[in-house]
Amino acid sequence: MKILVPVKRVLDYNVKPRVKADGTGVDLANVKMSMNPFDEIAVEEAIRLREKGVATEIVAVSIGEAKAQETLRTALAMGADRAILVTTDDKVEPLGVAKLLKAIADEEAPGLIILGKQAIDDDNNQTGQMLAALTGWGQGTFASAVEVSGDTVTVTREIDGGAETVSLALPAIVTTDLRLNEPRYASLPNIMKAKSKPLATKTAADYGVDIAPRLTTLKVEEPAKRQAGVKVADVDELIGKLKALGVVA
Repeated sequence: MKILVPVKRVLDYNVKPRVKADGTGVDLANVKMSMNPFDEIAVEEAIRLREKGVATEIVAVSIGEAKAQETLRTALAMGADRAILVTTDDKVEPLGVAKLLKAIADEEAPGLIILGKQAIDDDNNQTGQMLAALTGWGQGTFASAVEVSGDTVTVTREIDGGAETVSLALPAIVTTDLRLNEPRYASLPNIMKAKSKPLATKTAADYGVDIAPRLTTLKVEEPAKRQAGVKVADVDELIGKLKALGVVA
């Protein structure tokens, strides 16, 4: 079985985002970029499935500028077999990403698509669900456990207040949650080997997909700073202030 793993190049999670002075977006100049953490988990899960003998090939996919090759090389160093980069200098919305992934899935015919539940830069949590709708495949979102048996995949999902287990017929789509696994570090020999692994470069036009944006960003601004608290002398004063705020009757 072939597994398709979409990965995204994002601002490193250790870096504090800075808003551009003109409010048009986040400043990405001269800052560290890395693979989206949820996508790292997806790559790791695909590798583990191959180690179990479930998968035979892992194909990493990324959509973005040419520098996203670095992210794909990381996925290859972790253990992916080959990669596809769909180049574009424009920001691609979740719907555009889902359409491109659907076109790639039609061409590659994977048995399973594993991707992060969301990207930490926009936090949309939409691509996996949109891709499931476009392909008509079953979906297991927020996965904390994945087991493949024959023509089905069993996914344990993180939900409010507990967990839910669903069984999906393959091919299917799984989006990963934090508790699914702990991604491995790429060894130096594997990093060197990744440089010679196949990495195909495509464009949206090659797949006949329109990725024109449907949304317009009006303004980006930092959240308001939290105001300092106020000390009270006793419980009575605290209750009085809470009543004044309408918190208690």
